[in-house]
Amino acid sequence: MCRNIKTLFNFDPPATEVEIRDASLQFVRKLSGFSVPSKANEAAFERAVDEVAASARALIASLVTTAAPHDREVEAAKARARSVARFGART
Repeated sequence: MCRNIKTLFNFDPPATEVEIRDASLQFVRKLSGFSVPSKANEAAFERAVDEVAASARALIASLVTTAAPHDREVEAAKARARSVARFGART
């Protein structure tokens, strides 16, 4: 359920609004236990996603580091290699 929750800080290019929103949505899904909320809970669910995204944005903007930014393509290649090692190559 939490596959979209990834490190978003210190990347070049920086995290996009879509990435922040996706991670926030996954976080709220995990906390609530709902993949899709009922109509009765939809407003509260969406408000929570918006609030988590706003907090994530503020956190990312306020963090500082002296480390060089990570390259997205290099990190994606590492993730694919870990996946192959764990699950084997796709056929």
